[in-house]
Amino acid sequence: MKIAVLPGDGIGPEIVAQAVKVLDRLKADGLKIEMEYAPIGGAGYEAAGDPLPEATLKLSQEADAVLLGAVGDWKYDTLPRDQRPERGLLRIRKGLNLFANLRPALLYPELASASTLKPEVVSGLDLMIVRELTGDIYFGQPRGISTLENGEREGINTMRYNESEIRRIGRVAFDIAMKRNKKVCSVDKANVLETTELWRQVMIELAKEYPEVELSHMYVDNAAMQLVRAPKQFDVMVTGNIFGDILSDEASMLTGSIGMLPSASLDANNKGMYEPSHGSAPDIAGKDVANPLATILSVAMMFKYTFNDEASFNRIDNAVKKVIAAGYRTADIWTEGTQKTSCSAMGDAVVSAL
Repeated sequence: MKIAVLPGDGIGPEIVAQAVKVLDRLKADGLKIEMEYAPIGGAGYEAAGDPLPEATLKLSQEADAVLLGAVGDWKYDTLPRDQRPERGLLRIRKGLNLFANLRPALLYPELASASTLKPEVVSGLDLMIVRELTGDIYFGQPRGISTLENGEREGINTMRYNESEIRRIGRVAFDIAMKRNKKVCSVDKANVLETTELWRQVMIELAKEYPEVELSHMYVDNAAMQLVRAPKQFDVMVTGNIFGDILSDEASMLTGSIGMLPSASLDANNKGMYEPSHGSAPDIAGKDVANPLATILSVAMMFKYTFNDEASFNRIDNAVKKVIAAGYRTADIWTEGTQKTSCSAMGDAVVSAL
């Protein structure tokens, strides 16, 4: 199993180091794992003047899976847009054809009080958000900022999807739902946007191939409200790139902290890039206080979806459950009566639980 390790910026190197401890432990237990490091984001710019150096993309393309930390730092905000860390992230998704982003939002029973919502609203939450990742307004052309004849500036971004792009992400969602509770909620804005009117049409057509799955539709504004009103009504949500970006971050707060939310971004053959759903948090970088559990759980997803190794997935998942049950908490999920733990100590605790 060849894994490209891209620590990135901010807290990225700290949280990735804890996930690598887990991989090292599995390697010591007999799994054949190879890891090779490369820079991305601001680190890529510092190393090669490019947020996605050619060598990093090549390594990632040749690897079986990619482990990513996070990209971004305020100090790069003055760079030209194509040299900013976030462009490296968008480009590697495109370069690896990672069209399906899976973001599970699972609330551990012990963390119900860490959520900003009432425990009775979120207890038992187990939701999967499936987000299309390589289309929509983030990639649509034309785009840019131009100056009109009257001297006024105008910004343009184009929302677009073709039928095959919608169908392939829909199929991912329906296949996942078949292994869960057989419910898919497709989120769109079909009453206003023609792009998502097509989205809804294709989802309805695709549903005929999955008669066991119950398909429902929800406008994105209502979906945002329902996520905080009654989140347990959802099983699998499927939506486009920009709606999925927003809704998955909202869902993360149901679990108590975005530091608990792993993610997988997959291509058509289940090769994936695995990363926490949160950002680089430069304000706490180097302080050993970040929550590494989302990154460690992303490694668990790597074994499940790319390596088809359910045993290793369960091992890591159960180790995290044990650590949470034992009362270990990083600052973002700490509550009175639990043990406040550093980033590195949390990594050590998970390895010990393994």
